[in-house]
This record gives sequence, C-alpha cells and structure tokens, in this order.
Amino acid sequence: MKHVIVLDNISDEGLQMLEQADGLTYEVRTGLSGIELREALAEADGAVCRSGVKITAESLEGNKRLSAIVRAGVGTDNIDREAATRNGIIVMNTPTGNTTSTAEHTMALMLALSRNIPQAQISLNEGNWDRKKLTGSQLAGKTLGVVGLGRIGQSVAKRAKAFEMKVIGYDPYLSNQQAEQLGIEPVASVKAMLPVVDYLTVHVPKTPETANLISDAEIEMMKPTARLINCARGGIYDEAALVKGLEQGKIAGVALDVYENEPCTSSPLFGMPNAVCTPHLGASTAEAQKQVALEAVTLLVDFLTTGNVRHSVNSIPLEPSTLEKLGGFMNVGYRLGNLLAQWHGGAIEKCQIEFKGAVGDEDTRVVQSAVCAGLVDHFVVDEVNLVNANFMCQDRGIAIESVSKSAGSTSFQSSITVRVSGDDVECSASGTIFGSEMPRLVRMNRYRLESFMDGYLLILKHQDMPGLIGKMGQLLGDLDVNIAQMAVGRNRRHIGSPAIGVLNLDSAASDELIADIEKIDGIQSVRLVHLPDSDWVPPWMGGSKPLESEEPVSV
Repeated sequence: MKHVIVLDNISDEGLQMLEQADGLTYEVRTGLSGIELREALAEADGAVCRSGVKITAESLEGNKRLSAIVRAGVGTDNIDREAATRNGIIVMNTPTGNTTSTAEHTMALMLALSRNIPQAQISLNEGNWDRKKLTGSQLAGKTLGVVGLGRIGQSVAKRAKAFEMKVIGYDPYLSNQQAEQLGIEPVASVKAMLPVVDYLTVHVPKTPETANLISDAEIEMMKPTARLINCARGGIYDEAALVKGLEQGKIAGVALDVYENEPCTSSPLFGMPNAVCTPHLGASTAEAQKQVALEAVTLLVDFLTTGNVRHSVNSIPLEPSTLEKLGGFMNVGYRLGNLLAQWHGGAIEKCQIEFKGAVGDEDTRVVQSAVCAGLVDHFVVDEVNLVNANFMCQDRGIAIESVSKSAGSTSFQSSITVRVSGDDVECSASGTIFGSEMPRLVRMNRYRLESFMDGYLLILKHQDMPGLIGKMGQLLGDLDVNIAQMAVGRNRRHIGSPAIGVLNLDSAASDELIADIEKIDGIQSVRLVHLPDSDWVPPWMGGSKPLESEEPVSV
C-alpha cells in the first residue's frame, strides 16, 4: 500500500478523494518541522502541502521512499526543488485551480480602488456621511493595460471587457491574432502602454526581467489619474516608487495583494488614503481551495497508481538510454528556442522544427518539448518543463508544426533547425553538438557560421563591408566590453551583400551601447541575447543551477 501524508489543511473534498482511492492510505499531520517533518516524509510515498509547511533540503535528507510532492496551489517557494530533484522526487503544482479567484480578486481591487469602498466603510464606521468626498471613478470607457496574458491575464481581460473597458495587453508570446480574438489590443512593449492606461495590472512571474518592472521612471510616464493593481507576485512593482508616486500625485491609486517580503504586516502603503491592500487573498476562496485540493489529490493519486506526471515543476522521468542518446540535443533545442524567442523579439505564431542526420532516427518528442520550453521560459508564470512546454506554447498561440525528420546527407552527423515566425518576421537557427556535449550554433537564417551558444550574444544584421567590424569593436572596447569570440555568416561571392554577425561577449551591452552600434553605417539591426552558461543544464535534465541575468533586461 502506498502511503500519503497531508502536511497542511486542505478541503474536506480532497480528503474524501484520498479516502476513496484504491491502494492508498493517508494521514493528516500539520505543523511539522525539523526532525519530525523529516521522519514523517521518510515514511511516505507522496505528500500534499499548501504554503504552511517548509520542505527544506534537511527535510529530504536521506529520503529513499518519497517519490512525489504536490503543492495545492501555484507557488512552490516553500519546497526546495533542487533538493527534491537530487532525491528523485517529482514536485507538482496546481496551476489552474485559482485562475478564476485571482482574476475576480483583481477586479475586486480595481473596483474598491475606483469607488473608494474601504474609505467609505471607515467613514461610516466613524459616524460620517461624506458622499461628495468619496466620489469615485467608473470603469466603463477606461483603458486597462494587462501585462502577461496567460490564463489569469486572459481571465482578467475577459471580465474587464464585461465592464465595457478597453483592454490593451503585452505578452511577447501571445500572437496578435490570438490577442485580437480575445478582444485585446496588443502593444509592442510595457513602456508603450504606460502613457495611455487608466489602470495597469500585471500577471507575470517575478524574474530578473520583471523585478521592479514599474519603478520611478515608469511612473513618470503614466497619467496622474492612473491606478495600478498587482495580484501576481510581490516585487514586480517597486513599492518605494509607488509610495513616492502617490505622495507626489503622479498616480491616483495603488491596490496590492502581494508584497516583496511576505508575510507583510508593515508598509508605508498601509493606511494611505489612495491605497487598497489585502494580505495575499487572490486564491483565498472556498471554491479555489476546493479546486486546488481536488486537483492536487488527483495529480498525486494518478502518479502513485499509474506513474503519470502532470504539472511537474522540477523534472520529468527520462529513461537513462533516452537521456544518453538525446540529452545533448535536448540542451541544443532548449538553447535554440531561447535564442530565437529573444532574437525574433515579437509575438511568435508558428514554430517549425527540422531534425537532420542520425538524430532524425530517434524519438525526438522530448527534443521538441525542449525547444518549446526554450521559447517560453522567459515570460511565463508557471515553471516550464518537458511536461507543460507544449501546452504553454499552445496557450500563447504558438503553433508547433511541420516537425520533419531527414536522415539524409547533412554537413554534420546530426543537427536541428528551428524556424519561428510572427508579426511578419521570420528567423531561423540551426544547432548541433561538437564532441560529446558542446552545443554549437551553425546557421542563422541562410548564413553558415559557428558560434558558442552560451552567455551574452550580440547578433547583428549588417552589410559585408570593410571597416564595420573595427568600428563596432572600438565602441565595445571603449566601454570595457570584451569580445570572447566572433563569427560572421556571409555570401563570399558578393562582398557588400547582407551578412549576420554573432559576437560572444563577456558582459552585457547596455541599451546605449546598442543604440550607438546601430548608428554605424552598414548596421541594419542589433539584438542582445542572453543564454545560459555553458555548464548549465535544464532542471528537467537533472540540472539545478538557474539562469540568472547579471543585469536587468528591459521588458
């Protein structure tokens, strides 16, 4: 009999499902920590938790029995995923259960902020009748900006449309066509929407790219009547900048449900007359808690009885033979997807994958999933892995099609070519493995070249003309940006024709430096791409070191 331990209180419906599951026993043991938690986990095959218990590396030390932990909710910050992966423990979450509740809470905060509802309640409690003083603003006819158009962002947009709001949105992985089908006007960047929005809401993960996404400079760009809402992750809005913006009258209101440091019981925002703050209540509804409990138990029971894995956030079981044959190309595929998502720079609508040579004889579905993971890994709320990567592409309107195989002649024993298109832009890149495990970029668009696929890549479209590389090198040298390697793809028969250059840099190039390079005669476009370090391996291949930007990348 498989044994399940429930570490936090979950709904009765979830416990009833465990009671009815064949071949399983369960017990509820809440409030555990330290040695007690470690001993309890060592006696279980599966565990269900919420956010109360902290499952640390010490909790899992020496555990030879536990095979899965399921978080009844989205965030898994209370679980040491690296330690779980090292112990062979699958960690799953329930990303769909709280979508409606979080979207509704976003609208509730928007309405409370607009109609001064908390202030009105306080005023009445104090024996006042200040109708004129509490005059609010209606939502109808106003412009709502939504950053991040995944499940929750789309649900908020749908509800805002019902309030007769105009909705504009930014999500680099949602195609213009899908946005228009949702009744959302797509915008090219977050900064492009700031001057026109009356309300701004964010539904993205907190990453190096989104941390302090809205700070002093962004607030300066907004209307003084604009109001900001955050039910996603604390730290996406710079809280100090929000306080300053409210005090100086540069924005009209702020509504927060999440904070950079939680639990948060003290903040300058608390008590400000134009701020509405709640203690992370986005998923705190009876319906959401029931849904996530049922979903969590379903995931765990399914895994323990059939081995099926869904919504894994750390790894996916791979046969050793598959990893040995295709692990290198999974890494290449991830890096190609990641590179093309950044190089393309817009909403991708279609992705085509072609396998050439010996790799075409293998079952390449895991490599395809690795490409998908690379495409969306920079801008999704949920952790991406081989299980959910294809669905995340689908959610953002990216069609994965024309996946072809060719075992015919090729310049390399095996190679992968990925083509992406959307917003009237198409680009492609090919990669292979040198030696046993060294990913290499060997083609961009129609140009052959050879480049490393790690760190900072400065990709240039330019004319093949004398002096151009020297001018660019001088600009980089003046700012102590070192060129580690350089590759140029060109038409050798026609000097002066278009070419592509790839410079591997030891550090990031600033926006100002890129702008200066673009001014050089013969340079057509410049794009800075940041790929994982050379020794980094995706978590779903057994790696654990995350990709971290040395400097924030503008969104």
